[in-house]
Amino acid sequence: MLLNSILPNWSEIGVFEQVFWAITVPATVIFLLLLILTVFGGDADTDVNTDVDADIADGDSIPFQFISLKNIVAFFTVFGWSGIGFINLGFDPLNVIVFATICGLLMMFLMASLFYFMSKLAESGTLKMQNAIGRLGEVYLVIPAKRGGIGKVQLNVQGSVRTLDAITDDPETIPTSSIIVVQNVIDDHILLVKKQGN
Repeated sequence: MLLNSILPNWSEIGVFEQVFWAITVPATVIFLLLLILTVFGGDADTDVNTDVDADIADGDSIPFQFISLKNIVAFFTVFGWSGIGFINLGFDPLNVIVFATICGLLMMFLMASLFYFMSKLAESGTLKMQNAIGRLGEVYLVIPAKRGGIGKVQLNVQGSVRTLDAITDDPETIPTSSIIVVQNVIDDHILLVKKQGN
């Protein structure tokens, strides 16, 4: 019933409008599916530039992605609906195509901007170990002397308390509850610390 109220009588519309309907309906269905997958945590986006995946895997900042599956589908969805609207407003075919294309490109830009800023928000919550350097913390598990083993420390990094692996060059074992200062990061995941006051 809902489709019957939205879709026109096929025999009563011209070929030009039929083309727009043929683009709009499948694009809208795919767009809604992608939207649902995105909202519920599915990763349905496929980037045209495969280098983007490598950048993300290396931990670099996520670039502004204008060309992606979501954005292309969004373009055709808005292109189709706006084109149908312009046809019904009496625009001539050339103006319909031009204005519908502009609307579609604007939608692509908005989608790209939205996902770019969303990725930046997610990235800001990812722990960057280098931010721990110079921070004070407390020993959670004993840290053996002269890098003789790995202990654990608790410290506040990026606004939250983290429990992280740690080693020390100190000549004596650092006992639990001692205050330490982070000197460096080893292998991107182990903190080099020393007992505060040493």
